[in-house]
Amino acid sequence: MKKFYSIITIIMMVLTATLTTGCTDENEDVAYNLWGTWEGNMYMQSQYNGRVYQSSYSVLAFDKNPYQYASGTGYWIDYYSNAPWDYYSSRIQWRVTGNQEIQIYSQNEGRTYYIYNYSMGSYRFTGWIDDGQNAPVYFELRKTSEPDWGDYDWDGYYWDDYYYGYNYSPARSKSVVEAPVRGITRNDDTNK
Repeated sequence: MKKFYSIITIIMMVLTATLTTGCTDENEDVAYNLWGTWEGNMYMQSQYNGRVYQSSYSVLAFDKNPYQYASGTGYWIDYYSNAPWDYYSSRIQWRVTGNQEIQIYSQNEGRTYYIYNYSMGSYRFTGWIDDGQNAPVYFELRKTSEPDWGDYDWDGYYWDDYYYGYNYSPARSKSVVEAPVRGITRNDDTNK
C-alpha cells in the first residue's frame, strides 16, 4: 500500500510540473511578443482644474525583465492636443498573469490597469483595458519597435540608443501647478 501511494505521489508531481510549465511557456510567449513599443489609441483621459481632456494617442514601451517570469518595466505616454500640457507620462511595471490578463502598474498614479480579452499578433495588439474605476474600454495598438530591430544604424546612432535615450517626465507646464488625474474614458462611438 505504501508503494501505491508513492507511485501516485510521483505521478501527481509530474502532472503538476507539466501543467505549470505549460502555463509558464504561454505567459512567457505573450511577454516576449509584448516586448517592444506599441502606439495607438488607449482612450485615456486626464482631469485637471475641473475639466476633462481626451488623449489623441498613446505610446507604451514594454521592456522585458530577463531574470523574472513574464514581467518587466517600461513607460506609458499619453499625448494631448487641447490640454495645458503636451503629454502625460509614467513609468510602468507590467506582468502577464496566468489567467490571460496583463497587469500594468502606473507608478505616477499608483494605479493598476488590467488588459484582458486581448488579441496580439506580431504587429497588432487589441483588447479591453480596465482601471477599476470606469467602464472597460476597447483599444487598438500597433507595434512600432522591438528589440530585434536594434541593429539598424540611423545617421550614426543605433536605433535603440536613440529611441530609449528619451527620459520623459510627468506632464507639467508653467500654468499647471498640480499633476492631472489620468483614467480611461468611455466613448460609445469609438468603443466596440
